[in-house]
Amino acid sequence: MKFRAEIDVMPHPALLDPQGKTVTHSLKNIDLASIDNVRIGKHITLEVEADNEDSAKEMVDTACKKLLANPIMEGYTFELSQA
Repeated sequence: MKFRAEIDVMPHPALLDPQGKTVTHSLKNIDLASIDNVRIGKHITLEVEADNEDSAKEMVDTACKKLLANPIMEGYTFELSQA
């Protein structure tokens, strides 16, 4: 079976997000001061061939832990669906 994963990788809340801070500041400059605390991360989509959903989840989780996210600085979540 083929599964599609939608993965979001975000910096840990306790860490400074320089991109988010820059965007927050820029929003104030264009009269959007009511928007605050912008955080910027990555959105990744991929397809995986697996025998079942549990196996697909395990593969996606391994990809996130070993390659797609830096566990020291980032956390991740993902949703899996049949492709």
